Amino acid sequence: MMRPIQMVDTKTQYLHIKQEIDKAVLDVIDSAAYINGKPVQDFAANLAAYHGAKHVIPCANGTDALQIAMMALGLEPGDEVITPSFTYIATTEVVALLRLKPVFVEVDPATFCMDPESLRKAITPKTKAIVPVHLYGHPAHMEPILQIAKEYNLFVIEDNAQAIGAEYAFSDSRVAKTGTMGHIGATSFYPSKNLGAFGDGGALCTNDDALAHKMKMIANHGQQTRYYHELVGCNSRLDTIQAAILDIKLKHLDSYIASRRKAAAFYDQAFANHPRIKTPYTAAYGKHVYHQYTLTLDGVDRDGLNKYLAEHKIPSMIYYPVPGHRQQMFAAFGLDAYQLEITDWLTERVISLPMHTELDETQLQYITDHVLNYINS
Repeated sequence: MMRPIQMVDTKTQYLHIKQEIDKAVLDVIDSAAYINGKPVQDFAANLAAYHGAKHVIPCANGTDALQIAMMALGLEPGDEVITPSFTYIATTEVVALLRLKPVFVEVDPATFCMDPESLRKAITPKTKAIVPVHLYGHPAHMEPILQIAKEYNLFVIEDNAQAIGAEYAFSDSRVAKTGTMGHIGATSFYPSKNLGAFGDGGALCTNDDALAHKMKMIANHGQQTRYYHELVGCNSRLDTIQAAILDIKLKHLDSYIASRRKAAAFYDQAFANHPRIKTPYTAAYGKHVYHQYTLTLDGVDRDGLNKYLAEHKIPSMIYYPVPGHRQQMFAAFGLDAYQLEITDWLTERVISLPMHTELDETQLQYITDHVLNYINS
């Protein structure tokens, strides 16, 4: 009998490493060091080593990570921050929260990531930072983005919430992990992420000693010595239990990525050369980690497919039905001026299929058969 299909199967993944996880959690409880215990420092050091980066600063969640990054860079109200519109709202929500101005740009329709030419056209004298998003697990095209940032003296904050473990190859053959190429990388450990906690969690990554020091202070009420607050900060901590869990799961991350790639290869083969289905593209410069497996449909009732799959107990999701430049929360920034045809086109056509480490061939066959049955009917 086929196991029920989940969009993300975190429970089955846990069962494979249950003994390791349970011991790590019980060790924290036994120590009673629930906040800033040793596993937090251990995880930060191990994650930095995994990335080949100098510093990792854990925090409470991925949204906080983006906010702390912008605070650390000294951005001031009215400064413009360029982001893709085709992303989760957290990327741009923190821009508005800090009274900065979000400026939306197009994405490459193949990779779903920031289009460097659209970025260049959006730069004004008020532009201070760029936030490329490594969406769905595919790296943004960082080499031209970094070149543009250098040309205009702009900060780069990588939103790496969906692509931990992904790699980018520069034209000189240098390879870097996503989240390590800009001034700061921000990531999330939300349970559904490729490296997911059993609750909320996030982290910042940087090779800049001064930025690391400042971000650590900001995340801890602006203090480096207790009760002496030098900066306006916030309270954003990764608790010890989550750090202990993440440190165990980090050891398995590469095997998790391999499992996702195997599932993606099955999907790719099933949908190969179908005239109305475009499977996820991987650019020559990137190594995809498939946080999501997202199809672009052409001439297909996307919402009808979504409903049909649900009727057959196959979950699917629309990431994202409303792009940033069409969100009411940003109305004060003059959304009517935006003409992002590619972004609008994608929001009407993308659909994400189940993608996680525990998919087996029986489930994948069932999913692909039903997708094709609907589209070909």
